[in-house]
Amino acid sequence: MICKHFGSCGSCGLHGMRYDEQLAEKEKRVSQLLAPFYKNALEVFDSPDSHYRARAEFRIWHEGDRCDYAMGNMTKDGAVTIEECPKVIEPIEKRMWKLLKKINASTEVLKKRLFAVEFLATTTDECLITMLYHRKLDEVWSEEAKALESELECKVMGRSRKQKVILSDEFVTEKLEIDGKMVTYVQYESGFTQPNPVVNVKMIEWAIKQAKKVGYGDFLESYCGLGNFTLPLSRYFERVLATEISKRSIHAALENCERNGVSNITFARLASEEMTEALNGEREFTRLKGIDLKSYDFSTVLVDPPRAGLDEGTIKLISNIEHIIYISCNPETLARDLETLTKTHEVKEAAMFDQFPHTEHVESGVFLVKKP
Repeated sequence: MICKHFGSCGSCGLHGMRYDEQLAEKEKRVSQLLAPFYKNALEVFDSPDSHYRARAEFRIWHEGDRCDYAMGNMTKDGAVTIEECPKVIEPIEKRMWKLLKKINASTEVLKKRLFAVEFLATTTDECLITMLYHRKLDEVWSEEAKALESELECKVMGRSRKQKVILSDEFVTEKLEIDGKMVTYVQYESGFTQPNPVVNVKMIEWAIKQAKKVGYGDFLESYCGLGNFTLPLSRYFERVLATEISKRSIHAALENCERNGVSNITFARLASEEMTEALNGEREFTRLKGIDLKSYDFSTVLVDPPRAGLDEGTIKLISNIEHIIYISCNPETLARDLETLTKTHEVKEAAMFDQFPHTEHVESGVFLVKKP
């Protein structure tokens, strides 16, 4: 990827290396962290070098009567205005500069106290633009924003303190071919979505490959989000119990089940720690009313925790399940958790997924099987 802002914009820290060199360095780093637990070579899943990010947020920089997009600078002590951003996917790129031109051509209606713009797009060319303001939005704003929807062929929303203005929809609908089958995902504004669609498919298909090795029993998932892994993996198990703390994500997950005709998944709004308490019989939750936890026979669990990794209780719980698929956004905490998990399980497969080219961030995954 070539970008005129490499070296000044803080969004891409690895600007002085070719992409293949970045990938090799990340592979080396993850391999070294996992070396105490896994001796074979990692499977490495790369990303497109540019136009890979389907979710992006830009500050709005006001200079006189003009607005520009801005990002934090490399030294993290200020901002830099930008004239291009080749990491965003084309449905964002083709609209973001037209949007900026419209903002600058507007009277005060669109630009007044506008401080950020968020983009959420799909590989099928849907795009949702959320404009964030430090002022109350009125009907005049809605009229101009509605015109933007037509001109940019997208959906537009407005947000300010304690206010959300939805002009048409607050979601986009992504369709991804995963393991030979089309899967539909409704993705809501402000809900979590995987940012790199190409690598996301590779990550899900890697998890499916591990699930196919099991091929029996029930499936447990923690941190399920909108059902990103849950929906495609549900085909390989009898029943699925998936937990997530976010109400918005649970709502999207239920809608995604309906859109995909999936009927063997039960979603429960529980934090990871609460899931552990419930499955261990330590605490009852009204949110689990009508769900017979004792009827499940889990052969496999998938966890995809935040950067902090797994809590002690969850590690203890999943240590009793025969197969573990662990997707991690932080290889350091993955390695920490494996120190405990490998007392009961053996790492059979390990992979690296480069969701975030030109940055230090990297996703990884391991498949563990209980020791005899």
